[in-house]
Amino acid sequence: MPDYGDFGSSLRDLPRLRRSRRGRLSSWDRTGGNADNLRVLPGQTRELGTIDGPGAITHIWCTVALQDEGLPPEVEADFLRRLVLRITWDDADHPSVLAPLGDFFGIGHGTTRNFSSAPLQMSPQDGKGMNCWFAMPFAERARIELISELSAKPVVFYFYVDYEQHERPTPDLGYFHAQWRRQNPTDGVPQGDESNWEHLHGGANLDGSGNYVLLEAEGWGHYVGSVLNIHNLRSTSEWNWYGEGDDMIFIDGEPWPPRLHGTGTEDYFNTAWCPTQTYHAPYHGLTVAGGPNWSGQISYYRFHIEDPVVFERSIRVTIEHGHANKRSDDLSSVAYWYQTLPSLPFGLAPVEQRLPRPL
Repeated sequence: MPDYGDFGSSLRDLPRLRRSRRGRLSSWDRTGGNADNLRVLPGQTRELGTIDGPGAITHIWCTVALQDEGLPPEVEADFLRRLVLRITWDDADHPSVLAPLGDFFGIGHGTTRNFSSAPLQMSPQDGKGMNCWFAMPFAERARIELISELSAKPVVFYFYVDYEQHERPTPDLGYFHAQWRRQNPTDGVPQGDESNWEHLHGGANLDGSGNYVLLEAEGWGHYVGSVLNIHNLRSTSEWNWYGEGDDMIFIDGEPWPPRLHGTGTEDYFNTAWCPTQTYHAPYHGLTVAGGPNWSGQISYYRFHIEDPVVFERSIRVTIEHGHANKRSDDLSSVAYWYQTLPSLPFGLAPVEQRLPRPL
C-alpha cells in the first residue's frame, strides 16, 4: 500500500486507481443476531474502536435512541448534548475531537433536522441518521469513544467508522480537530434609554476584544468551518434581529482590524437580509431558522472547503454578538480545523453547562 496519495475525492478523481486497505468499525451483532448496537449506560464511556495507522477515517455514520426505562419521555430528552464524541490521535495526551454528539454532526440545541452539506449531513428519519465525511488522516493510531453523561437513561447506539490503512504516513497532512464552545449568555449591554434602533445598530467595536470566540488554536494548519447556534434571549415586540455581528478572523497574531473582517452574522454564513427560511447547501446553511421576530433557536453552518483559512502560528476565529457586542444571547458552536500535533489542549464544559434552554 502506498501513502495517502495525491488524489482527491471529487468525481473527476474517482477514476484514479489507488492502493489501500479498507476497513470498518461498526456495532454489528457479534452473535450473528440483529442487535446491531451498543447499549451505553448512564455515566459510561464506550470505546467504539482503535485503528492502527497510518491511515485515515473517511466516513462516520451513527444514530442513537434513548431508552425510557419507565421514566417520562421528557426526562433527558436533551441526550444529544449529554453524549460526547471523543477522538484522540497517535496516543496524544489530549483529544483533538471533543464535542456533544448532535452538535458535532451539525446542529445544536439537542435536536436534529434533515439537512445536507458537503462534510456533514443529518438524514431521515427527522435528521436522526448522522453522517460526517471530513477526512481524518493519522500516522500511528486513532481512538474513537462515546461518553454518556446521562444520569438516568441508557441509550442504544448504532455506528459505522469507515477507514483506510496505508503503508506509510504522509508528513504534510494535518490532524482533524473539532471543539465545542458556549457563552450563555454573551456579555451584552443593557438597552437603558436607547431606542431599539440605537441599541441594535449603535456604538462601535474597534478592537474585537469582546467578540464571541469560536476557535483559538496554535500551530500550523487551516480552519475549515463552524456551526453556530443562537438562542435569542431578548423578549420584545420590537424588531428583534439577533444578528449584525461582524465576523473577525485573526491570523498569526495580527492586530485589529484583521485581514478577514466581515459585515454581519448572516453574511458570514452566506445568507442575507435577516433570513427566516431554512436552507442547506454544500458549504453553508441555516438549518434552524427561529420563530416569529427571530425568536427562539437558530443554527447556521459555514464550511471553508474551497477556501480554507490558513495559519502558520495561530488563529483566533471570532464573531460579534450583535453589533458592537451589545446583545446578550445564548451562543454555542463547533469549530472544525486541521493542524499539526501537538495542539493546544481543550476541555468540555460540564454537562449541566451544556444543556440547551427549553423553548
